[in-house]
Amino acid sequence: MDLKPIHTGQCHCGAVKFTVKLPNGLEKLRRCDCSMCRRKGAIVASVTLSNLTITAGEDVLRLYQFNTHTAKHYFCSNCGIYTHHQRRSDPTEFGINVGCLEGINPYELGEVPVSDGVNHPADRKS
Repeated sequence: MDLKPIHTGQCHCGAVKFTVKLPNGLEKLRRCDCSMCRRKGAIVASVTLSNLTITAGEDVLRLYQFNTHTAKHYFCSNCGIYTHHQRRSDPTEFGINVGCLEGINPYELGEVPVSDGVNHPADRKS
């Protein structure tokens, strides 16, 4: 893998393109077992909101929200690929679909932890 400090990514059809700053590499790698993530199966890394810039195709991005309508999931309206989401558990971060990063094969990352999205931390009483 050739991970750069500023990396490019895109959806499958190339309509949505973005750059992401990765000053510390791929951080907080995870899969999630919530109803949405189980279906999309993506490996996700986190970046601060300011570290992701949509460089093309903002007009073809579509927003999907469910359950509490807190997380904002974005996907390409042409090819349907999920590119990123604004996190529910930390709205100051985006989760980016590692499979959309150019030159990165998520199958080469080894074991990736699964977070408990079914029992989301925001739903637990202190």
